[in-house]
Amino acid sequence: MKGAGCSMKKLYLIGGTMGVGKTTVCQILKRKLDRSVFLDGDWCWDAHPFLVNPETKEMVMDNICHVLNNFLHCQAYEHVIFCWVMHEQEIIDRLLGALDTEDCQVRAISLVCSREALAERLQRDIRRGIRREDVLERSMGRLHLYGALKTIKMDVSAISPEETAEKIMALGENRRI
Repeated sequence: MKGAGCSMKKLYLIGGTMGVGKTTVCQILKRKLDRSVFLDGDWCWDAHPFLVNPETKEMVMDNICHVLNNFLHCQAYEHVIFCWVMHEQEIIDRLLGALDTEDCQVRAISLVCSREALAERLQRDIRRGIRREDVLERSMGRLHLYGALKTIKMDVSAISPEETAEKIMALGENRRI
């Protein structure tokens, strides 16, 4: 489907470990950017029990690419916002290889933060019952992986989700951040 037309669109791929603030930032972006649509990769793989195996990994990639390509081809949207953990370059490369990004501006961004900031955010979510205790170890274990990715790294340790969204919008408009 390459070249089927996403003229003047902007595709934001926003990655980061669990608890860094991806979904919150993307919801803010969706409200701030005119003609925007948002997909959280987790919505394409919300199952109980949550199973990770070759079949479910392939299914979620197919689900994500199908929905994102639909958004890219829909003339109603100018900004397509996607977030997911995306801790390996292979994930990003697979997505980009399957998406019709011809004539699109693609911004691949990794939200990163200090271990202390991440622990504080995750502990807050655990206390509120939003996450389970085991997320701390899993998320901390992935934090270092983002440095190796071919993405724009944005340290969100000391800035609010609103400030993060503003910085991402500045990237999309080629303004200085």
